[in-house]
Amino acid sequence: MLEEVRITGLGVINDALLELSPGFTALTGETGAGKTMVVTGLGLLFGGRADPARVRPGAQRASVEGRLRTDPSGKVAQQVEEAGGDLDEDGTLVLTRSVSGEGRSRAFAGGRSVPVSLLTYLADDLVAVHGQSDQQQLLKPGRQRESLDKYAGGALAEVLGDYQRAYSRHKKVHDELVTLTTEARSRVAEAEALRAGLTEIEKLNPVAGEAVALRADEERLANADSLNAAATTAHEALLGDPTVGNDGNDGADVVTLLGQARRALDAVRRHDTEIDGVAGRLSEAAFLVSEVAAELATYIQSIDADPARLAAVQERRAALNRLIRLYGPGGIASHINGSPAAAPRSADESAAAAETSDDSIAAPDESVPAEQADEEPDDVAAVLDWARRAAVRVGELDNDDETIATLTATEAELSAQVIELAARLSELRTQAGERFAEDVTAELAALAMPHARIFVVLTRLDEPGPHGIDDVEIRLAPHPSAPALPLHKGASGGELSRVMLAIEVVFAGADPVPTFVFDEVDAGVGGKAAVEIGRRLAKLARLAQVIVVTHLPQVAAFADNHLVVAKSVDGTITSSGVIRLDHEGRVRELSRMLAGLEDSEFGQAHAAELLAMAADQAARP
Repeated sequence: MLEEVRITGLGVINDALLELSPGFTALTGETGAGKTMVVTGLGLLFGGRADPARVRPGAQRASVEGRLRTDPSGKVAQQVEEAGGDLDEDGTLVLTRSVSGEGRSRAFAGGRSVPVSLLTYLADDLVAVHGQSDQQQLLKPGRQRESLDKYAGGALAEVLGDYQRAYSRHKKVHDELVTLTTEARSRVAEAEALRAGLTEIEKLNPVAGEAVALRADEERLANADSLNAAATTAHEALLGDPTVGNDGNDGADVVTLLGQARRALDAVRRHDTEIDGVAGRLSEAAFLVSEVAAELATYIQSIDADPARLAAVQERRAALNRLIRLYGPGGIASHINGSPAAAPRSADESAAAAETSDDSIAAPDESVPAEQADEEPDDVAAVLDWARRAAVRVGELDNDDETIATLTATEAELSAQVIELAARLSELRTQAGERFAEDVTAELAALAMPHARIFVVLTRLDEPGPHGIDDVEIRLAPHPSAPALPLHKGASGGELSRVMLAIEVVFAGADPVPTFVFDEVDAGVGGKAAVEIGRRLAKLARLAQVIVVTHLPQVAAFADNHLVVAKSVDGTITSSGVIRLDHEGRVRELSRMLAGLEDSEFGQAHAAELLAMAADQAARP
């Protein structure tokens, strides 16, 4: 329950304090005094739209602070605590909302800064606002269906949840089935193109890492003569036939010279440790050079200068590079399960396709220089990965018939489930509509419309939709001989206000929140009907806190607590405040509302009589 609301810097309100209490609180005031700003302030407090134009001229920001009492162990308290806020020891929760002139909005709950959306979420369990804009919303069939569903309670909500889940699954399966059947030709073309690519890869049968090895083979084969000459020269230098005898060293090979040096040192190495170490390293050098010479001899024997072998390697490498350009990373035909996904069957077909259509996949450019090709990354592994994914996709495409059959069966099953749940929804809505019509008709009788009847009409749609198979419309027959027409056609202005109030009161009974706010829902009503509205609001106030902004003295007279929005003019500055009235003040205010003269003797007498009548009728069961 709201205990106190302070509004500062909002519209014509400079600083106003609303001291609220349980029961029925009436809020009155002259036209332009700022009653609308009070309702706007309550809307801000509970997460409404922050309009910087509403900030009072000269004020930095508009702010609204509300103190309300709630159950410390209830849902609201739990939500605030989860957001980091706290309740006072007596269960009082403080909510604050502010908006600057620049449009920056801030919200606080329990002393902690929170998202504005939290205030909106809390409002669902704290307050229900019924105003003229809400009346206009209730004239829309979609809103009437939502309201009826809410009135119906948990049983319908559970079925509606099941229905919406089944409807969503059915729509997904149906859309997939439509896609498969309408895109059959393109899926066949996709499968054929993928098979062509797989055939090309299978024919070449590449191996991961093969491109690197082929590049090395081509380099070696292309330079076989140079490699052979260099290796032979090196081998002869290390281990060639000597051209002179052992007594000289002209023309001797490296191994021979190292042997002579080693033998010379071996003869004296025992006389000096230093020369002994040098002799050891010389022996190691001679052994190492001999090994190198042997490896060179083996290498010379392995060099293959076969031009046919070189041509085969170059051809294989060109074929691999083509696959990589097509199916490797960023390849022009590498995309699967979408466009472009097709690969030409051969280089000739590729070239022909490129010449005839810009949308076709072009063949690899066979004129790319060898230097550029050498720089291309070796990505055979990516080609093999494409082949694996393509094979999976071909399997999916080849199974279209089986998939279509499965989806058709699933779609039929879900369709039956949707129809069954839709029928159950219709049944529950029909039952709820009958109860709702009876309740609202009874309310109308209490609002001086004893002959009016409300009907809830369910019209079957051509096919199920997201909310069922019903179109819900509330209709009114204002008297027995009148046909039941939609609300905006079947009621006058005053009748419509009473009908909407009756509907709101019935909905309020189905929406148990501790506080109800009614903003001039009595517009267009007067006389005896106004008295009945006041009596009905007083009855509702026995169950919950009711705050009513009204211009009717007959309604205000039934209030337990009367607040008036007072306007004062100081030069060019208009400011408003909220005053709580005692009995004498209520008499003067009701006299103003009745006769326009708060000091009129006859007006005050009428006001006192009205207060006595209201007190007497409010006390009746």
